[in-house]
Amino acid sequence: MPELPEVQTVVNTLRPRLLGKVIRAVRLERHDVVTPAEVDLAGILTGRTISCIERRGKRIVFMLDDGSRFYIHLGMSGRLTLQNPCDPVVRHTHLLVDFDGGQLRFTDPRRFGGIWWLGTNDSHAGNMGPEPLAVRPEQLARRLSKTTRAIKNALLDQTLIAGLGNIYVDESLFAARIHPLIAANALEPEQIRRLNRAIKSTLRRALRHRGSTLRDYRDADGVAGGFQNLHRVYDREGKPCRNCRTPIERIVLGGRSTHFCPNCQPAPGGR
Repeated sequence: MPELPEVQTVVNTLRPRLLGKVIRAVRLERHDVVTPAEVDLAGILTGRTISCIERRGKRIVFMLDDGSRFYIHLGMSGRLTLQNPCDPVVRHTHLLVDFDGGQLRFTDPRRFGGIWWLGTNDSHAGNMGPEPLAVRPEQLARRLSKTTRAIKNALLDQTLIAGLGNIYVDESLFAARIHPLIAANALEPEQIRRLNRAIKSTLRRALRHRGSTLRDYRDADGVAGGFQNLHRVYDREGKPCRNCRTPIERIVLGGRSTHFCPNCQPAPGGR
């Protein structure tokens, strides 16, 4: 699933091409990708101007010239691409938006993503947690102190901190030298500070390399990311740690593959 670096990269490639553009036509191929179901998305969007595109967590939020909003979540296999209207339409393309100079297409084979109409409601973030690039150590400490879950599971909770997923939690915990099974509320103040720094530095490195492409992810120009070549633990089971050469281990935690170095990230209690 695209995480913060991938979603932000899509936003960064959309902005120069879409801001200030008038939506000329909208074609919705599947109505069940829109929430609420009764929204006439094509009727609402046609003729409106795109005034802002931003990211919140893993959501791509579009603001129109009348102050209304909608967001697109890419789910596991979703792509938002800018194309020539004459390009062949591939299978599982659910939305086509025409504007002067091109066409925006939303494609999602597995349909875990979708389009959410918000109108003028500016509380779309709901109970989402703070952004990881802006969270302060004391703020992170307060949030982690309230849960006994393993730190890996806690950081995946979008109500605790928004935008992180499996890849960048594993990579951040490795950079902070914290084992994924340690209880979130058991972290020492110094570990919290290391973790806060590690989250930010990991995300910034990933952003510089335009995110990680493991299978489906592409930016809005159809270009793959490159950060997967720099992963230190994620998807590297059995390979030597880039720091100490110890083989990377994999466990399943909360139904998710979790990768770590047993030497650089000592287990709680020495186990």
